[in-house]
Amino acid sequence: MKYRTVIFYREYFEEFYNTQTDDVKRKITWTLRLIENIWKIPETYLKHIEGTDGLYEIRVQFGSETLRIFCFFDTGQLVVVLSGFHKKTSKTPKNEIRKALFLRHQYEKEK
Repeated sequence: MKYRTVIFYREYFEEFYNTQTDDVKRKITWTLRLIENIWKIPETYLKHIEGTDGLYEIRVQFGSETLRIFCFFDTGQLVVVLSGFHKKTSKTPKNEIRKALFLRHQYEKEK
């Protein structure tokens, strides 16, 4: 049973996705399907970004690579994927959070 639907806002995430290796792409796809198909998603895969109003990060770990994909929940069970990046430090870079919040604002305006 599918609990959520994942969509991509514009081309931002797809541009990031297309630069990944095939193995990493498979792991990203697997994680996105998990988010669609599991009712209670473990924080290992989806976590709220503290200090934001409803911004989440999808967490993808592949070997030594750590990727984060920003998203938020729209009406109902719609997950809107915004952008992705390689995480190189323990803290999520503020400029990546600002970019995701800007994209969310754009999405809301266009809706």
